[in-house]
Amino acid sequence: MNGFLVHLMRHGIPARPGRLLGQLDEAPLPIGVTRCVAAADRLDFNHVISSDLARALVPARRIASARGASDTVDARWRELDFGAWTGLDPAEVEPGAYGRFWDDPDACAPPEGERWSHLCARVGEAVLHLHQPSLVVTHGGAMRAALAALFHMEHRQVWAFDLPYSCVLSLRLWPDDGMPAAQIVALSA
Repeated sequence: MNGFLVHLMRHGIPARPGRLLGQLDEAPLPIGVTRCVAAADRLDFNHVISSDLARALVPARRIASARGASDTVDARWRELDFGAWTGLDPAEVEPGAYGRFWDDPDACAPPEGERWSHLCARVGEAVLHLHQPSLVVTHGGAMRAALAALFHMEHRQVWAFDLPYSCVLSLRLWPDDGMPAAQIVALSA
């Protein structure tokens, strides 16, 4: 069996890039949508899936419409919930707390926010429902969580991946009884 390709695309540039937007629902800039559509032109897929947050949903719907592809909204592909830090510039977060979060995002989740393991579990569940060549328009944290779930990588390993806005991470998946076997095919900005 040859498996099938799944492309994970980070959403377009938001109105306030660099902030801890998390699950804040902000629309992408028009240039961000345009870049996502352009990046999708070179990809092979039958179906578009997106987070329900506008910065992913808007380009996903535009891509699906342009391609004549079916589309689905799946909230499991949302970004990590940054809780009390939502919307803040990282410089506005108490440095010790922010450093502890990056060192151990499970034990030191943002106040009222989500643990890394929870993000990995919900994205891992979404990965289990991928059964055809697809484009998933999502968020940087969710893309890293997919890598963690598929390849059993630690948070420090997946956070080493540079995932700029509108980048595409292409994976080949082979269905299995549990988590599919996977191979990284390409990462393009």
